[in-house]
Amino acid sequence: MFRFKNPFKDLNRFELALWITSLALITASFLLTKEKDLLSLLASLIGATALIFVSKGYVLGQVLTVVFSVFYGIISFFFQYYGEMITYLCMTSPIALMSVISWLKNPYENSKEVRVSNLSRKLKIILVVSAPVVTLIFYFILKALGNANMFFSTLSVTTSFVASYLTLFRSPYYAVGYAANDIVLIILWVMAAIKESSSTPMILCFVTFLANDLYGFYNWRKMKKRQNKSKK
Repeated sequence: MFRFKNPFKDLNRFELALWITSLALITASFLLTKEKDLLSLLASLIGATALIFVSKGYVLGQVLTVVFSVFYGIISFFFQYYGEMITYLCMTSPIALMSVISWLKNPYENSKEVRVSNLSRKLKIILVVSAPVVTLIFYFILKALGNANMFFSTLSVTTSFVASYLTLFRSPYYAVGYAANDIVLIILWVMAAIKESSSTPMILCFVTFLANDLYGFYNWRKMKKRQNKSKK
């Protein structure tokens, strides 16, 4: 008979504190904002939860990333951030779904943890070639749609693609890509908050995401060393 196993029991004290602090900050920003957007709050809470499990290399993190991407795409539409909408619905979400499959196929031994990998020379070349192409295509799409804040929106496409690509192929540097993307998105949502305060929780959302991604890079490097030692 199937037994539900609480994944939060696998979080160490630091991870649990990071997760709770992230949720608390996001919720506090929501409560202190006059114009409240429940969808932004929900998306932010899901996203913060996704990242703590991605940082542990758990497939659950990728499943939650798919859910977050859908919510975030809808929110971006209402703020006329069409680049974010298209990026998350048409790129981040599908790649996260592919990552679920990839991670399930590559577990570390018999644990919940994914096996950390290095990008092959071929995959590095594909990334270097495809990132500018994807960016250029999205630039013209965003320009045609009249997207707000074109420069940062286009830059967000690039960082999102690089981060998603590295996540798919289980590289520790996925977190560096997402950290760069977090910084771009903090800038974008600060611009949005100046016009409409209801988007303030999204700023705190990506500030907490940045902290989680920095921890993710640290933890994945540690995972990689531990997994490499076990091979010897």
